[in-house]
Amino acid sequence: QVKLVESGGGWVQPGGPLKLSCSASEFPLDSKALTWFRQAQGKGREGTTYILRDGGFAWYDSSVKDRFTTSKDENTVYLHMTNLNAEDTAVYYCAVGLRYGSEFGGYEYPYWGQGTLVTVSE
Repeated sequence: QVKLVESGGGWVQPGGPLKLSCSASEFPLDSKALTWFRQAQGKGREGTTYILRDGGFAWYDSSVKDRFTTSKDENTVYLHMTNLNAEDTAVYYCAVGLRYGSEFGGYEYPYWGQGTLVTVSE
């Protein structure tokens, strides 16, 4: 069973940066993508960015492009967030895309972290 643990959430002022980490017990050999989702209060979950397991390609939703950067090392995925605004307030989850499917980015996500809350306000 893959275990994912997010950290780094907290409060930040508008315009500020924050870095999230997702530590994985492992990234399965057949995993395809490592993804950051978020869910704001009262809203549905949305995908923001994913990076391929080999780190060779990353994709960003238009809502975070040019502000968020994802990266990875052996067992950790990072989300560097800059120029944050109130609309970025949400619980952020990392997930492992294990196979091609119909969810965000064209993958299925059987493994999820517990989430970390990011609050952007004055």
